[in-house]
Amino acid sequence: MNIDTALKEAMSITGAVGVALVDYESGMSLGTAGGGDWLDLEVAAAGNTEVVRSKLRVMSSLALNDTIEDILITLHRQYHLIRLLHSVGVRSSLFLYLVLDRDRANLALARHYLKRIEADLQV
Repeated sequence: MNIDTALKEAMSITGAVGVALVDYESGMSLGTAGGGDWLDLEVAAAGNTEVVRSKLRVMSSLALNDTIEDILITLHRQYHLIRLLHSVGVRSSLFLYLVLDRDRANLALARHYLKRIEADLQV
């Protein structure tokens, strides 16, 4: 699936508010969907790039021989889910950033759907 289709699929997840496909090497988003006045996905993409870079530095410092599947930030009203992409055919510096309305979302299902989107995405 291409980027636009992947973003549409992510927005179909119950409770989805916004989604971005981000390159954490550059901090730039390759595409966004949703968001709005109170959720600037371009700013969020750049900010979450720092979250990913920081975690990767810590893992390197600890000499952890592992990879990040996802990072969860839990707010009172939202979940912010960062899923690093490792599938064949996808550059290794990409992540999906998904914002969910906590009252409507099922976190386990959202993680499952992002994993499926990752498997089908071709960049």
